[in-house]
Amino acid sequence: MNVAHNIVAGLDRILTMELVRVTERAAVAAARLRGRGDEMAADQVAVDAMRQELNRLAIKGTVVIGEGERDEAPMLYIGEEVGTGKGPAVDIALDPLEGTTICAKNLPNALAVIAIAEKGSLLFAPDVYMDKIAIGPGYADGIIDIDATPAENIASLARAKGVAVSDITACILDRPRHAKLIEAVRATGAAIRLIGDGDVAGVIHTTDPEETGIDIYLGTGGAPEGVLAAAALRCTGGQMEGRLILDTPEKVERAAKMGISDPKRVYRTDDMARGDVLFAATGVTDGNMLAGVKFGHNYITTHTIVLRSSSRTVREIKARHQDLEKF
Repeated sequence: MNVAHNIVAGLDRILTMELVRVTERAAVAAARLRGRGDEMAADQVAVDAMRQELNRLAIKGTVVIGEGERDEAPMLYIGEEVGTGKGPAVDIALDPLEGTTICAKNLPNALAVIAIAEKGSLLFAPDVYMDKIAIGPGYADGIIDIDATPAENIASLARAKGVAVSDITACILDRPRHAKLIEAVRATGAAIRLIGDGDVAGVIHTTDPEETGIDIYLGTGGAPEGVLAAAALRCTGGQMEGRLILDTPEKVERAAKMGISDPKRVYRTDDMARGDVLFAATGVTDGNMLAGVKFGHNYITTHTIVLRSSSRTVREIKARHQDLEKF
């Protein structure tokens, strides 16, 4: 029996659909608090809902990317074990509410996100910043280089896509630390889509430029979010490079305790998410790729994207839930 067969057998494809229920449950819980201005409350209900649903899955799951370390997060902390304990051993990366501020303000692109992979397949990343660059599928390897300038990367992508640089749109988090990056990208003639939060969504948007209008993601954001985004790109064939920003002795030491021996290493997509990976994201608020949760008179609608690396399958699931008691 070859390795590929073992991997597929390890992650039963039924889990692909089971993951949808996990993100749906978290998204609906968070959506009830959209626009209420309470980030902590929205995040907590999403965590509670996701944890409850995860514990129904037939897996031996370990959270490797979660809400924080055990002393910081009472639930879905790094190292927490979830699932029934009967089934494949898997790593789990999750963000029950990606974009807490977005949800609290009822702005676009808040998501409930999760990825699972064979045990030992997801990067155990410390909660620090990561410098990131990402593009979607359909390009030869080496089109982007985290050590190249923004102008060089955008020109390279434009050539590969067969368009002018002015036809490229970059997604960047709107942060003071990105002032020079924004200036450099604008100097090329490319367009920029600035986002307030939610860089997992920002990276995922590169996977479907025709729908989202975003060709490339650039800038620094959370390392845990980088692993989640890499899991999505692993499923679609996109490319990503990331380097942890370990700019203090304390961060270097913390990373070393998590098994990271080279502080300057460049992590590529397969370094962050290997083997058979499943990924699901459900919209909490309306966004470029996913519609947010809608509450009808006697039903709830959700919009989810679910991906699998071994089959490169991308499924969109628009569900109408009439059994409201399950939420």
